[in-house]
Amino acid sequence: MFFLFTRRDVIIPRGPPTKTIVMAKTVTEDTEWVQQELPDWESTIYVVNNQTTELLHTTINKGREGNAYLNYIMENYDNLRDITVFLHAHRNGSLYAWHNDAPGHDNVLTLKALQLNYVLKEGYVNLRCRTKPGCPVPIQPFRDPPGDPSNPETVVEQNLPEAWNYMFPGVPVPHAIGVACCAQFAVSKQQIRARPREEYERIFQWLMETTLSDWYSGRIMEYLWHIIFGQGVQQ
Repeated sequence: MFFLFTRRDVIIPRGPPTKTIVMAKTVTEDTEWVQQELPDWESTIYVVNNQTTELLHTTINKGREGNAYLNYIMENYDNLRDITVFLHAHRNGSLYAWHNDAPGHDNVLTLKALQLNYVLKEGYVNLRCRTKPGCPVPIQPFRDPPGDPSNPETVVEQNLPEAWNYMFPGVPVPHAIGVACCAQFAVSKQQIRARPREEYERIFQWLMETTLSDWYSGRIMEYLWHIIFGQGVQQ
């Protein structure tokens, strides 16, 4: 039986929790800041747009950061760290990192301020504290009348039911979904393992097989990560 809101055990390690950062990057993005500024964190960084590089890379450039995130879970399911932070490659700046809440939009400060025991207790923590964009309920798949067809979020709403039914078979599509953007979050090992590896493989299969553009498939994933990791549809 498929469970939407998965149960998990809360396990607080006796010593400092093990922790790692997972990223997707293009070949031109500089991610040296991770090792330089966060030396106490392990990291796994996937190149997404060069499948011939000797660096760790995804097998196809599709699905935005979700490709790397899901690859990491599938490949490391039996060897997860206590805490995994799924993060964007851009460190700071208002142009690309506007969604980082820390001063200067600096994700180094975000990670240094992260309360690890809180992550272990909650299981899932969105790294964006500001509620907009994404809240309270921007996605309403059964909106009547439908939204403006020229609005990209309308396309997301109209295509979300198909994605939902593929990922969460047998679970009714919710009438409203809301979560603060933008696909950066910390998850405990127990929360990731609250779902079997096969469910992540099914989600990955949808991401690889959908005919939607990366922008739309990425946006759909953005509205579903918190649900995948055991949260209510409106966070």
